[in-house]
Amino acid sequence: MNNFLNKLKVAILVTDGFEQIELTKPRESLDLSGATTHLIAPDGRTVRGWNHTEWGDSFPVDVPLESARPEYYDALLFPGGVLNPDSLRQEKKAVAFVKSFFDAGKPVAAICHGPQLLIEAEVLQGRTLTSYPSLRKDIENAGACWVDQRVVIDNGLITSRNPHDIPEFNEAMNQEFSRQPAAESAL
Repeated sequence: MNNFLNKLKVAILVTDGFEQIELTKPRESLDLSGATTHLIAPDGRTVRGWNHTEWGDSFPVDVPLESARPEYYDALLFPGGVLNPDSLRQEKKAVAFVKSFFDAGKPVAAICHGPQLLIEAEVLQGRTLTSYPSLRKDIENAGACWVDQRVVIDNGLITSRNPHDIPEFNEAMNQEFSRQPAAESAL
């Protein structure tokens, strides 16, 4: 086990309908690298994933969004899935939580449909990123450049297109997150 992310605290923002593998594989990679990860969600004690074409497993929420403090976290992971970002972009607290990471210059990793929430947070102007191909026009309309690549890193923003890109996404995410100094604050 390589603990190069030791002491790094990563927020993982989700709600019901996130693509399950886009949570489990990146979280596993972060945990194996020594990071502390917290699943953050707006409602309830659990969230339910989406497993390709049907409902997946339930996962315990570590911190309710209402109680989550962005300053406590060093980085943000945002899994995709069609339902997840579409629901969260309607939650003002979720949008503000995401925007605070960009305002503080902290790294953010988003995969697949995840950039929908970044569009809502109005943080994509002038950036280059990738996503699920159906978001291309939305991303361009938000003032960003969309490219069709497995992974794109733009000034701390790490994006990938879909679950097939997870190995490259995890590598890029871990590398970018390792550049972030760990916060000294407590919960």
